[in-house]
Amino acid sequence: MIRRPSITALLAAAVVGVYVLVVVGATAALSDAAAACSGWPLCGGDLSNPAVLVALLHRAAAAVVGLLVLTSAVLGWNRVGRRVKAALGVALLLYPAQVAVGAFVATGGTFAGLHLAVAMSIFAALVLALAWQLEAETGTDDAPGAVPEPSLAEEPIDDGSVAPTLTGVERLKATAWAYFELMKPRLMWLLCLVAGAGMALAGTPTVRTVLATLGGGVLAIGASGTFNHVLERDIDKRMERTADRPVATHEVPVRNALAFGGLLAVGSLAAFLSVNLLVAALGLAAIMFYSVVYTLLLKPNTVQNTVLGGAAGALPALIGYAAVAGTVGPVGLTLAGVIFLWTPAHFYNLALAYKDDYERGGFPMMPVVRGETETRKHILLYLGATLLSAGVLAELADLGWLYGVTTVALGALFLYTVVRLHREQTESAAFRAFHASNAYLGLVLVAVVVDALAI
Repeated sequence: MIRRPSITALLAAAVVGVYVLVVVGATAALSDAAAACSGWPLCGGDLSNPAVLVALLHRAAAAVVGLLVLTSAVLGWNRVGRRVKAALGVALLLYPAQVAVGAFVATGGTFAGLHLAVAMSIFAALVLALAWQLEAETGTDDAPGAVPEPSLAEEPIDDGSVAPTLTGVERLKATAWAYFELMKPRLMWLLCLVAGAGMALAGTPTVRTVLATLGGGVLAIGASGTFNHVLERDIDKRMERTADRPVATHEVPVRNALAFGGLLAVGSLAAFLSVNLLVAALGLAAIMFYSVVYTLLLKPNTVQNTVLGGAAGALPALIGYAAVAGTVGPVGLTLAGVIFLWTPAHFYNLALAYKDDYERGGFPMMPVVRGETETRKHILLYLGATLLSAGVLAELADLGWLYGVTTVALGALFLYTVVRLHREQTESAAFRAFHASNAYLGLVLVAVVVDALAI
């Protein structure tokens, strides 16, 4: 007996297949290939021309992906719910329209933007179908309702260990390390990559601009992290993940931490001002947003804290772009949009892994308030939105094949880990998806820098 393929596997494959078409359609190589062909569906151009081969391969891939979408709908039609059927129906209706627009463009038409927009709409419909199907297959009614109020009288977590007695040199090293930890150094490499990608997209920066922008960025991240440690010190004591932070353990006094954070902020703004006034304004906005808006207003009060808080990670993209271009620009805004949409797809995995800890701290994180099923669904939806925005960036920034291959390959890996997260529903699966999200963004940003500077 031949076993029918899983509808989830078919949908996931269709999502990746359509995304390949989206990315290829967004790169400059496809427009060059279309110009090299004189017919459709075959190509009247010279087969020794690489552009002609690109066009033919794209059309062949479109045919294969179309069959995959049709197969997903036919085999799964009686095995899926109404929402999934509706999404599949939209994809099926749009696919012939996509082919027709593609044929028109290939024979001299001027609707290349429409061609890409329809492909993105098909991709969005398939992502919705996959998310709803996974929710139906793996979901449970696990939404607990309102987040419980934390007990202010709750004692800090104590593991029973006794602090060792340190010598003078050891104490100096421990103190230096404590201040370094205040700066949240784990965030620095990725946010510096974001700023670096912004600079590369805006043009070819001078060494002085790179050093001042990244140096100011490191100091701004350090200032924001330090203020966050101070403002959340009481909550940190109640959470296993954060109970050993320097301010929470009194290793660094509050007054000293505030002075340290203020010094970092002043140094950051001085570095940014040496670039231009807009960069300094955006840097100040980044520090204020993370320290005040996110830490004090969003994080403890709304389930959308992670989504809205993504603006903190998106601002370095604007800072980097403005450092070279003197303005934010559509390309800079699109890169910021990629980071903004990626943040929930990234951080919700951590929220799942530390759900009990966040509940203990009283934070209304998505898994605590809406449940794990809803959180897993949102991870997939925001992943889809991230991939679409990455496609828009390829189109606007005229990026090449390195970027295209990277976003497709790492996007497919990220999608695979998220599907596994739905199936396994374990802490290790959440961490696997979390690390995949880091790999996706980190390597995509590197590809942006390489492709942009090579143009």
